Amino acid sequence: MALFGLFGKKSDASQLKKWAERAQNRRAQAVDRWEAIQGLANMRTAEAVEALLPRFVFYVDPSITDQDEKDLAFEGIIATGEDAVGPLVAFLRKADSISWPLKALDRIISPEAVVEKLLALLADMDTEYERDPQRKIQILATLEERADARIVGVAVRFLEDANETVRFHAAGAVLAQADAEAQRPALLRCFCAEESVRVRNRILDGFAARGWDVGEMATAVQSRLPAGYALDRQGVPRRA
Repeated sequence: MALFGLFGKKSDASQLKKWAERAQNRRAQAVDRWEAIQGLANMRTAEAVEALLPRFVFYVDPSITDQDEKDLAFEGIIATGEDAVGPLVAFLRKADSISWPLKALDRIISPEAVVEKLLALLADMDTEYERDPQRKIQILATLEERADARIVGVAVRFLEDANETVRFHAAGAVLAQADAEAQRPALLRCFCAEESVRVRNRILDGFAARGWDVGEMATAVQSRLPAGYALDRQGVPRRA
């Protein structure tokens, strides 16, 4: 029995490798790639999920085939359950686009746990210049659409990021939270130092929507107001 089990494991590993190569090959015959994706999806293991995830990074013609293959891979990942979480998080750390793995995580674990994973990824990122900050941008943009008391404390750091789009989404992520008011000073410092009009507009619109005044920074803010904005008598930004 032990010998049979050993050969069984070797056979599984060999089959997984074969399917992985086909599933990840955009030049493979569609029928072969489909069979490979289906086989991996039915394995329900972390290793199979790891092999399926690269299918989301390339496109094949026709579009209906591309979508069907990705849907099949996605459903296989979801069916794997908790064992898929590790490979999904590892993929998030290197993928150019987080949409598919994030959608899968949302189906497997709780919203709070998803936010925890995203914040852990952000915690490993810095605010210095990088050639391609897309992963950081996508995570912050995702956090704009989620409500969690932990987001503010992590996202506020990126108001000082070297990339303008990162700062834009960082402001959005902070302002989307119920407890954002504690970060008013940080938002105002960002506003006064910011060259980007759209980032300044986003901060002003956030203050206006909440009726927040700019306090003792009124003079500094006034000098940086973009066209179309003014401070009312209480020091609250308004669109003119």
